[in-house]
Amino acid sequence: MTDADELVDNDFLRQFELKTEDHFAKIEYSLQERKIFLTKLIIPEGVTDKNFTPHFLKLVFENIEERNLSVVPTSPEIAKFIRKNRQYKKLLPVGLRI
Repeated sequence: MTDADELVDNDFLRQFELKTEDHFAKIEYSLQERKIFLTKLIIPEGVTDKNFTPHFLKLVFENIEERNLSVVPTSPEIAKFIRKNRQYKKLLPVGLRI
């Protein structure tokens, strides 16, 4: 990962994208009212850096937090990330437990 990595919110395709020199990762989402449903995490097979996925997810959660949205993770990988990173539990809607 480099400083050139930039998170893109592709409204048209409804996905967050992270392009690096060699890889293109994405998280598909659905936006309803003030909630964003993170439905699918797609990390390319060639990614060997175990910090790539957490880095990508942190960028996404920072973006969501700036937009003042609630997160509903429907992807098991994203729910697992929230369990490990408790600071993002505050983004969950009231009554949702992971």
